[in-house]
Order: sequence, then C-alpha cells, then structure tokens
Amino acid sequence: MFSLFPIILFIINILIKVNIRNNEPSEETKNKWHNDPNNWIWGIFYYNPEDKRLFPPKRIKQMGFTINFANPNSVFFTVIFILILYIISTHIQS
Repeated sequence: MFSLFPIILFIINILIKVNIRNNEPSEETKNKWHNDPNNWIWGIFYYNPEDKRLFPPKRIKQMGFTINFANPNSVFFTVIFILILYIISTHIQS
C-alpha cells in the first residue's frame, strides 16, 4: 500500500500557494496584523477576521504556518485534514 502522506502534503502546499497569490495583503498590513497582540489568543492561536489568508505565518515566522481561526475555510480544511489522518490511522491498524 502506498502512503497518502506525500499526497496530503502536496495538496496542502498547493492550498497555501493559491491562498498566498489570491489574498496577498500589503507587507505593511501583514506586519501590523502579525505584531498586534489582539490577533493572538493566548499568544499561539491566530484569530484575525480581517485577514483572509488560510494559513498565515506563525508568531515566529521561521517556524512555519498556523491556522487563521477567524477564517471558516481554514477551520474546514483543518477538520478535513484531521479526519483524513484519523481514517488513515484506523485503516492502518485494521
């Protein structure tokens, strides 16, 4: 059986790239959002209704991307991803 993990990573990579091209705010706006402590719940969860990006950078940008919990699409993709992982794990165990 082949692994679905590379396929899932490929799909996530495409979603991030499409999202970056379609909803690219100005650099000044991104920095303002990123540095505003009101957009970070407990310092780790990004919640900004003005930001339409699905996966903005984490608070420490070198650490990758996070989910914008104010965007329903990013929450939807996260739930789908978790369901896919659950289905794969239960399939592997049986």
